[in-house]
Amino acid sequence: MISRILKILFFGLIVRPIVLLILGLNVLNRHKLPLSGPALLAPNHNSHLDTIVLLSLYPLSVIHKVRPVAAADYFMANPLIAWFSLNIIGIIPLDRSGKTHRDNLFKGCMEAFNNGDILIVFPEGSRGEPERIKPLKKGIYYLLKDKCDVQVTPVLMHGLGKALPRGEALLVPFNCDVIIGDAITIGSSSTELTHALSTAYESLYPFCITRNHREK
Repeated sequence: MISRILKILFFGLIVRPIVLLILGLNVLNRHKLPLSGPALLAPNHNSHLDTIVLLSLYPLSVIHKVRPVAAADYFMANPLIAWFSLNIIGIIPLDRSGKTHRDNLFKGCMEAFNNGDILIVFPEGSRGEPERIKPLKKGIYYLLKDKCDVQVTPVLMHGLGKALPRGEALLVPFNCDVIIGDAITIGSSSTELTHALSTAYESLYPFCITRNHREK
């Protein structure tokens, strides 16, 4: 309960004002965001802002149910960052070392799905170059293949890689797009799912008002 209150206060009093005042967000199809779980958001990944901005789009009444899946080696290495990530952002740590058996690798995610949570999972795995989508990894399929009841919603984000580039700590005022697509089915293979997501991202690019001709 305390973590829930802290998360609401952090996003309501700090994150939303910053997003509204500094970032010019073009949000399209907000109504397509799932408000209850089990569900999964599958956005592309260019910046640490991606997670914060996605969370800020949710009503404060349900924001505690939105759980980003994040790299344990990055977010759990420092005690202070770990506390903030777990209690304020509400991450589900994922071991990327390859030492955890697959049955246990997604244990936290399965518990969250069973609790009716909405997970944020980046199919690229890690951040890429600003406004470029890297090849999608297969992990998202293995997370979902036994959870056919989970709704998968693709989200295309553009501009956040320039607003907070990788390795930078200073936020740069920059217009950004968040385009929410139609939910897709998991499919019968990892190739089918990654192809469906890639196709969804491509179909959403024309709605990005911040995309210049050189990026097309």
